[in-house]
Amino acid sequence: MREPDRIIRMKTVLARTGLSRSTIYRKIAEGTFPAQLKISTHGSGWHESDIDRWIADPAGWRPDREQ
Repeated sequence: MREPDRIIRMKTVLARTGLSRSTIYRKIAEGTFPAQLKISTHGSGWHESDIDRWIADPAGWRPDREQ
């Protein structure tokens, strides 16, 4: 059975990518970084698989999900 895609929070994304918070938000606005998912009223996160794909090829990353 396939393991479900985890939702990871900003602290984990910062640590895994090495980017700053402002750079992540700028790249989201440019469309060159995965967009966040709303997970609660005041919380958001990313699909771990999206971050893994971005880490594997930052320059070639393109969104594959409609959000």
